[in-house]
Amino acid sequence: MLTQLRIQNFKAWRDTGDIELAPITVLFGANSSGKSSLHQFLLMLRQTAESADRKRVLHTGNVGTPVDLGSYAELVRDVDAPLEFSLRWRRPTELTIDDAPGIARIAGDRLRFAATIAAAGAPPRAHVDEYAYVLDGADGRSLRLGSRRDPDGAHRVVADGIDLVGVPGRHGPVSAPSQFHIFPDDLPTRFQHLDFAADLTLALEQQLGALQYLGPLREQPGRLYRWSGDAVEHVGWRGERTVDALLAGRDRRFGTEAEGDPESLHALVARWLQALGIIERFTVSPIAPGRDEYEVRVTTPGSSREVLLTDVGFGVSQVLPVIVECFYAAPGSTVIMEQPEIHLHPAVQAGLADLFIEAVHTHEGGAPRGTQLIVESHSEHLLRRLLRRIAEERIDPDQVRCYVVNSDPAGSRIEPLAVDAYGNVHNWPDNFFGDPTEDLIAQSRRARERRRSGAADA
Repeated sequence: MLTQLRIQNFKAWRDTGDIELAPITVLFGANSSGKSSLHQFLLMLRQTAESADRKRVLHTGNVGTPVDLGSYAELVRDVDAPLEFSLRWRRPTELTIDDAPGIARIAGDRLRFAATIAAAGAPPRAHVDEYAYVLDGADGRSLRLGSRRDPDGAHRVVADGIDLVGVPGRHGPVSAPSQFHIFPDDLPTRFQHLDFAADLTLALEQQLGALQYLGPLREQPGRLYRWSGDAVEHVGWRGERTVDALLAGRDRRFGTEAEGDPESLHALVARWLQALGIIERFTVSPIAPGRDEYEVRVTTPGSSREVLLTDVGFGVSQVLPVIVECFYAAPGSTVIMEQPEIHLHPAVQAGLADLFIEAVHTHEGGAPRGTQLIVESHSEHLLRRLLRRIAEERIDPDQVRCYVVNSDPAGSRIEPLAVDAYGNVHNWPDNFFGDPTEDLIAQSRRARERRRSGAADA
């Protein structure tokens, strides 16, 4: 699970500062305030790590990636300043580095990665000035390994907590890293006992690979869905694979530590659609035996007639990918969602908070799923339900982080909401969700003026 993020010189951000991330992290803010840039940066790192082009420091995107940020010059705030970032995360299991000459055994589940990326030339091409991994041991010791680019362009290995043991007769710098994070192939030819460097790289790639994304504009429902029997990784950036995920996950079972019999994915999704007051009954079934074409049929509240998903309100098809992704995403996933409340009634928006709470508490196969949710939202109703559940002790306040993002000529700014154990917010920003009081006062004043005018005319 990601636990902290900091980015400097990225799009509208001069410096985000250290952003603490929790199992549920919600970002609020006006349009174009810069909040989307935060998850775009994370997705850019993932698509870079998955790219076959190892020479490309950052894969800024194309039509086949979840984000497309254009050229390097377009993604930085100041092309003459470096792009700097750091990540902290916690693994589900410890990473162990065994004893070796110059290295004392260390084990821990908390890791850090930081990099400084600069650019030169026209058009500017990115290169890595410095990067480093840190493993924080359970005993309080830390191990750091990375490299730094000298003014002459050579890369030197940097380390703390270990003694570098050179290969006899092979001294000097190492090659530049591959992409922004991969140790060079010639590292073992310069230093002994650094085989664990590949484990550090893999740990970061696993964390980035756990990022999933569901965008705000979700695909309209279809009358028929074809499913060949293949598993899918997630519901798709637009929710286009939601029915595939429902079918692929039909043998999985979910529950909580305190509950007895676990539920199937289909039953869990149906229960949440009912709990949100959207449908009474929900089925996914083949149109005929032996066919690979499926229908999604629902029964809406107050009706006994079963109809296709296409024949009911748009909100059902928009919230269905949200519900499915909360539970279908692989254990340990960090699910990024933009405006999950879009096209939903305020009561349903509030209910999403309860959905998210259950999602981060759910078990699968007898073990906690460890799901993390990073949500970008404009919904006051979602926030107020979260605060209520904190007060009711349905979720620990340490498991929730809420932020408001604002922008001004100096760049985007992020401020954490100070939420106590009773769900109180001690630093509500001005006009956080507009000013309903101002509207009420203006309405009352105008009504009073009209009444007086009417009485005078009489």
